[in-house]
Amino acid sequence: MLTPNTQASMNVNLKLLQTFMLVAEERSFRAAAEKSFRSASAVSAQIRLLEEQLRVPLFHRTTRNVYLTPEGEQLMECAHRAYHEVEIGLRKIRETADIQHGKVVLACSPTVAETRLARVLAAFEREHPGIDVAVHEMTSGAQFESIRKREVDFGIGPSIESSEFLMEPVMEDPFYALVPRRYLKTAKRTISLATLSNVPLLMLSKATALRGMLEDAMKERHLRFTTRYVFSQAQTLISMANAGLGAAILPKVTLPSRGDPNTYVLRITNPTLSRTVCINTLRGHKLSPASLKLVRLLKELIPDADERPGTGRELVVADE
Repeated sequence: MLTPNTQASMNVNLKLLQTFMLVAEERSFRAAAEKSFRSASAVSAQIRLLEEQLRVPLFHRTTRNVYLTPEGEQLMECAHRAYHEVEIGLRKIRETADIQHGKVVLACSPTVAETRLARVLAAFEREHPGIDVAVHEMTSGAQFESIRKREVDFGIGPSIESSEFLMEPVMEDPFYALVPRRYLKTAKRTISLATLSNVPLLMLSKATALRGMLEDAMKERHLRFTTRYVFSQAQTLISMANAGLGAAILPKVTLPSRGDPNTYVLRITNPTLSRTVCINTLRGHKLSPASLKLVRLLKELIPDADERPGTGRELVVADE
């Protein structure tokens, strides 16, 4: 039975144990030497030193192979457990340091960034003041390219059809039309895509996922539309619609809390159009503890109660 005295145990260092484990796994001094980029004589000398310190033989040596003695098997078992515990301890230390002094880089859809992100970042800063957060506002296409290149840890934006990314739904965001009253007389709270195609449209740029979804829906129904102006910021479209220049097509998250008296705010129906806002990551990429903390808060604070995926509740009032 392996019973080295206390002094011998204190003299055994990690390098000797690493060499011992390597020889035991390879069952060869030569193979262990090649794998550790040392000479076979140096490896053999380390094993002899370890055996002298423990005062027991650890290997049976033959001309063809090397295998463990009962004492060696016992040490191997102990060494595996010890290294496992060390790895766990080091990982916890790294995770603690990462949470206290880490950095998170994220990409975010402009429409989400300008309306919902501030309350999340404010809460995160209160909880984790030592973590630096960098935000890049990006359209959908640029966001996924940045995630692919690992320029950002993750993204917040619409989902796409791709097996390359993992997309975790956070919020359902239906599309609305802000229609100047000069173009429409209605008592309803919704508008069909066919009716909307008769109104000059104010659109977000082609780089946005919303623009692509709207064009696809129009094409499926053989509808044509006239684009009056194209802008990159939702707030610009809102001001243009309120000025009577056309109907702005926007996700619900961007709508002002108080509408303009000269503009109808109508849910787009027939078909009902909406996007799913997701936490987007590269499949197989493991997020840091700091990133996971921020993701948890994003999922909690970005959606309002009736916008969470799977709530099964209507997002707007039906037609009057």
